Amino acid sequence: MHSTDHLGPRIIMSIFDGKIMITETVFFALIVAAAMIVFALISTRKLERDPKGIQLIAEIIVDLIYKMTASIIPKKNVEGYAPYIGTLFIFCMLANATGLLGFRPVTSDVNTAFALSIVTFFVIQGSSIYSHGFLGWIKHYGDPYPFMAPIMIIKDISLPISLAFRLFGNITGGMIIMAFLFKALHSATDGLGITIPFLHYMIPLPANLFFDVFEPVLQSFIFTTLTMAFVSMQLAVHEDH
Repeated sequence: MHSTDHLGPRIIMSIFDGKIMITETVFFALIVAAAMIVFALISTRKLERDPKGIQLIAEIIVDLIYKMTASIIPKKNVEGYAPYIGTLFIFCMLANATGLLGFRPVTSDVNTAFALSIVTFFVIQGSSIYSHGFLGWIKHYGDPYPFMAPIMIIKDISLPISLAFRLFGNITGGMIIMAFLFKALHSATDGLGITIPFLHYMIPLPANLFFDVFEPVLQSFIFTTLTMAFVSMQLAVHEDH
């Protein structure tokens, strides 16, 4: 069950007389990142021509990521962007799914959602500079008319904001719904003077599967697909030239 007592990040540790705070979000984000690094190291420790075991699993994941990237980003740029796209998708999916373990999902903290969207923003802007050149990147804000520059700047600034709030809102909404559902079940059975622990978990199981299994994958896919779409829009200009 996810607690709704605190909508902000909960502090679980402070060091240097409280000058540095370690939140629940940071703690589990580091665990997710460490798990990804360990998996990558173990799966590539002894590479074989005929993969098996964990190496086979890793190669299947990499192959799927490259195919997903190639479906949107121009093929000549796939190798340059697939590692970031794959890392973003896997991290986002695992961070979203920490609710399965009974913890608050990492991406239900707006700081995490904004961190991911800001990194994506710089990747998109970097792609734009690559496509237009630095001077061209500056000039395109006034294309086709100079008075369009403020609108173009607002458009670019609004991108990471919309990406962050979409991810944060969907994951947090699911967390709150599940918390209220569990609380309602407990209140109903307590009011009747009965306790049926088994039903407390079986009745909300379909909703739990949706919000803690399907929803994390879906939101990760949407976030990653939007990232690829915006990157592809910038690279398409380079292709045209």
